[in-house]
Amino acid sequence: MKNILIIGGSSGIGGTLAQNLTSSNKVFATYRNHPIEDERIVSQPYTVGEPFPTDWLPEELHGFVYCPGAIQLKPFQRIPAENFMSDFQFQVVGAIQCLQAVLPKLKAGSKASVVFLSTVAVQTGFPFHSLVSASKGAIEGLTRALAAELAPSIRVNAVAPSITDTGLASALLNSEDKIEQNAR
Repeated sequence: MKNILIIGGSSGIGGTLAQNLTSSNKVFATYRNHPIEDERIVSQPYTVGEPFPTDWLPEELHGFVYCPGAIQLKPFQRIPAENFMSDFQFQVVGAIQCLQAVLPKLKAGSKASVVFLSTVAVQTGFPFHSLVSASKGAIEGLTRALAAELAPSIRVNAVAPSITDTGLASALLNSEDKIEQNAR
């Protein structure tokens, strides 16, 4: 049985992932707003940007997934530079802080894996996605650098979904027309 840590494992992609992994893994997950009520998941409240606590985790981790996300779609000229800074802090620096805190535990586990979430908008380019694309583009660069640095003992990857039907994207997928447009 492997020990998997999911940052942001209470809802959306992280919540579904946590549920799916419990059948053959010991899952540890953080939450901010929605406590995790599944007794198969060891959970801990955590707010991105705070020091990441590791005392509730086992000595060895075999997987780490960073799922917190934010998406704010606006025309570029209407986004204050401060929003880019705060999004970068949340999506990139938050991931770095959490990973640095648990890296010794991942190194102690055999053939550990790290997974970050990006967005298809980074490679494709969509209007009104400059804010999320800037942060997630940094995540993709970080992924490549860490994959080279931590190989072969730790594998590092990023997945880049499109808008996914979760609470985070509910305002973007709130009609049949929007859902159909996203599917295309």
